[in-house]
Amino acid sequence: MSGKSVHRAASLIGFALVLVSCGGGGTEPTTSGTETTIPPVTSRSTIAEKTPTVVVGSGAVSTLADVKGAVVRIVAEGSFVDPDFGAQYNATGVGSGFIIDEAGLAVTNNHVVTGAAFLQVYVGGETEPRNARVLGVSECSDLAIIDIDGDGYPYLEWFEGDLTAGMELYAVGFPLGTEEYTVLDGVISKERADGESTWASVDHVIEHSADTLPGNSGGPAVTKNGQVLAVTYAGDSAGQSYAIGRDEALKVVDQLMAGQDVTSLGINGQAIVADGYSGIWVASVKSGSPAQEAGIRGGDVVTLFESLVLSTDGTMADYCDILRSHLPTDHLSIEIFRPSTGEFLEGTLNSGEELVVSFSFETELEDVVVDTGVFYTDYMEISDATNSLFVDVPVDWFDTDGGAWVLGGDEIGVSVSAAPSLTGYNATWTTPGIFFGASRQLVTQVSTDELLDMFSWEGACDGPDRDDYDDGLYTGRWDVWENCGGTDTLFVNVAAMPDDQSFMMLVQVQVVNDADLEALDRALSTFIAFLDL
Repeated sequence: MSGKSVHRAASLIGFALVLVSCGGGGTEPTTSGTETTIPPVTSRSTIAEKTPTVVVGSGAVSTLADVKGAVVRIVAEGSFVDPDFGAQYNATGVGSGFIIDEAGLAVTNNHVVTGAAFLQVYVGGETEPRNARVLGVSECSDLAIIDIDGDGYPYLEWFEGDLTAGMELYAVGFPLGTEEYTVLDGVISKERADGESTWASVDHVIEHSADTLPGNSGGPAVTKNGQVLAVTYAGDSAGQSYAIGRDEALKVVDQLMAGQDVTSLGINGQAIVADGYSGIWVASVKSGSPAQEAGIRGGDVVTLFESLVLSTDGTMADYCDILRSHLPTDHLSIEIFRPSTGEFLEGTLNSGEELVVSFSFETELEDVVVDTGVFYTDYMEISDATNSLFVDVPVDWFDTDGGAWVLGGDEIGVSVSAAPSLTGYNATWTTPGIFFGASRQLVTQVSTDELLDMFSWEGACDGPDRDDYDDGLYTGRWDVWENCGGTDTLFVNVAAMPDDQSFMMLVQVQVVNDADLEALDRALSTFIAFLDL
């Protein structure tokens, strides 16, 4: 299929998804759906001012009983943002980890540590915490390496044999954030379960029957001899648990130990899909990372990355594929939505410049139309009769028509229209509504300016004011006609084409009040055209 164009997501206000993050709030990611809850935790503890002591029995662990000495409980303190509870300042999240080097290098999950102000690490059941710093993280593998103060630690080695279904394992760690070390037994039920999820993107993961709980994240799944099979990172309501297998973990561990971030912008995030929108919700941001330098904050949603709409399938797959296809220092275009202000921001990562507010008709024209103080609360997706065009409109615009686009008596393409009353939209200036058409034929016949010139309301409206239109995917020109029919109504025409100029589109929206400006922005941010050759 040619001419496919997927547009960016618009307003995410009001979505019912809550961030999944063991590190940010002490709950385990779940594969049973995209709705989970993080209870806010605001208790705060203090790192003891002392010189770390050497753990007795340093060296490689060789028995299940000795694994405890190399497993750590991690308390991450910082500020995180989730869509249900908002900003959680000085919040405490918990997770587990395990030491893989006698110098105190330990493996855990990215979502346990990224964005935390500091870490408190309890080694082998100790009652006093040790300081630790994050060396490297991988968002897509959901892994991190931390360096714990001190030396001479017992450590775990990686299992060297094949990982097969039916193989016994033991998931160890500190579930529910308690100080009590726990061993949970089970078997590998799937060797190569799907590794695409809302919080990671790896080729495959291990599914096993050890009943892990919140707080187990980052801890090891080991053999009876204490060798690491996988890194725990998720569980579901059906009692199945998931872990990042040894082979997947070893792809990035050496780089993380060397202090390099891998497939990472520096965010603690999760893919979301809600009310027809998608993106990567950002709970927190790592200081000094590309995300932080671009001005991305906790509570933002990454909606567009290298001109690709993210997480349309509810996973981080597209986001991570883009990261894997570029060097960490490459310039990458990005757009985020900031629910706290209702703004879209766009720019280029690794450019040295912060993101800037994107163009918005609602912002540009809010002083021109009537301010009613009432806005549309629900939107729906509509399509034409051929399922070639899709766009979001208010549910109040229930009168729709998906017939062919007819211009000058000739059928030239496909179209869809919507309004509270199409009769009122077409015959008066007091009924809001939308027309969206697309045509391959017009590309060879007229320019975007010439298409706009074909729709003139001179005498009925003031104007037009014409300007360039560029939303990152479509470029063209747009007109705004004001004071139509002696009212405050605006009529907005947008004529644009995709980069390959394979078709031309026309979007017309009649704006009666400020609520319709929001509807205009939403329409221009969600329209999708699938035109066959």
